[in-house]
Amino acid sequence: MTEKVSGRTAPMLRRVAVIGGGITGLAAAQRLASRSDNTHIVVFESSQRLGGIIRTETADGFLMELGPDSFITNKPGAIQLCSEIGFRDQLIPTDSRFRRSLVLRNGKPVPVPDGFMLMAPTKPWAILTTPILSLAGRLRLLCEVFVARRKQFDDDDESLASFVRRRFGQQALERLVQPLVGGIYTADPEKLSLKATLPRFVEMEQSHGSVIRATLAQQKQEHERAANGQDSSEESSGSGARYGMFATAGGGLSDMVAALEQDLRRSGRVDFQLGVKVTGMSRTTDSGSQWMLQLQNQAAMSFDAVIVTLPTHSAARILEAAISQELQAALGRIEYASSAIVVSGHQLSDFAHPMDAFGLVIPAIEGRRILAVSFSSRKFRDRAPEGQILLRTFVGGAMQPELLKQDDDTIVGIVNEELRSIFGMNAEPMFSEVIRYNHAMPQYNVGHLERVARITTLLKETPGLQLAGSSYTGVGIPDSIASGWAAADNVIQHVAGQVHREQHA
Repeated sequence: MTEKVSGRTAPMLRRVAVIGGGITGLAAAQRLASRSDNTHIVVFESSQRLGGIIRTETADGFLMELGPDSFITNKPGAIQLCSEIGFRDQLIPTDSRFRRSLVLRNGKPVPVPDGFMLMAPTKPWAILTTPILSLAGRLRLLCEVFVARRKQFDDDDESLASFVRRRFGQQALERLVQPLVGGIYTADPEKLSLKATLPRFVEMEQSHGSVIRATLAQQKQEHERAANGQDSSEESSGSGARYGMFATAGGGLSDMVAALEQDLRRSGRVDFQLGVKVTGMSRTTDSGSQWMLQLQNQAAMSFDAVIVTLPTHSAARILEAAISQELQAALGRIEYASSAIVVSGHQLSDFAHPMDAFGLVIPAIEGRRILAVSFSSRKFRDRAPEGQILLRTFVGGAMQPELLKQDDDTIVGIVNEELRSIFGMNAEPMFSEVIRYNHAMPQYNVGHLERVARITTLLKETPGLQLAGSSYTGVGIPDSIASGWAAADNVIQHVAGQVHREQHA
């Protein structure tokens, strides 16, 4: 397949479809447009807007994120993408005035011990004095340095709960680690794969025999780098997550999506099909060099390669006629949970609590009907008018799925009851909005890496097809971007191989 261009033979333009207009799909399109001269990209999005779960709204002086509100900066994907599209100067850090997190203890918000990072205590004295744990619980946590290293096998995986219980004790699991990690993955720690979610703790145990020893050694290295005038990429101030390592867009994350869309449109090589649902796919040749997409209420379209960025259950459905039954079954083995966010605006004076943190996480052992509350306008500046506060309250997840069966008004009522009980809220919110994410949160359960490896192996049987998104190698924005880029790089390699074969046929 070649065509004459200015008296010479040139490879024919390759057409690539990207299914899904969320951040993964847009990142894949950006990579293709910027690094492959011989491709034209069409992005299919079934809704009327780009960005997927990234969605920012403004009203009455509030800037509300209805999906993710920030991204971590020690993973390069988001920062690098923002640099490439000229958006990096629009990013802002967290507000250092409130850089701490709270955890519920017997119905009362208590600060997470200073320097406690998910399960790595950088300040032992803070552990010894925290009221979150009993004296026995504190001593058991600090005795982690004496716990023997677990024997590792290449195919071995362990749940988060098993790891924490073994190394730090039951109290540390129930009162600190489960709520902190649960706020990230909305998952059951008894099922959550440590290797797939927090592999650095596995490495800490294997390299130093102890998470605490590894943390203190890392601190020492950072202090030495700082003393020598070298930049340190880690930050140990604050509690809970490493909040100094989070950033967002000053005008909301939808601005980042808009900047990315503009960059893609300027390239002249990307078309957007909004409100167009892909209902099925098939291969037009046994080699898979051509793909036919069936579209709802439109004629089918053919492509040389396809990147699917949908959740695995949706991907398996549209790929049914194009992939093996084994691959379809492998995609179906990744489980999902549902959750909801209640975004609400309040007067600060309506709370007895000073709300002087980034948010609150809630241990399952407390028996509450909410998972966590993020104080959005404390976490980032300019999210609420002076004297007011914007909250994001999380409901459901893998451990409380029954709550998502309630209607929106009931969920708002549940949230208000919890806010009254925990923070002393004494007036109704100025507004509340419920955002549901049904069957949308991938669960990285024990064995997840093996499941993904099997999907990757089976995918090689269908050249020109790539799968990407938060279902595979990471749930945050940087991981989703990296996944889209990796899929695009594989497509670029596939297209280059097609061109090479044609030129030497």
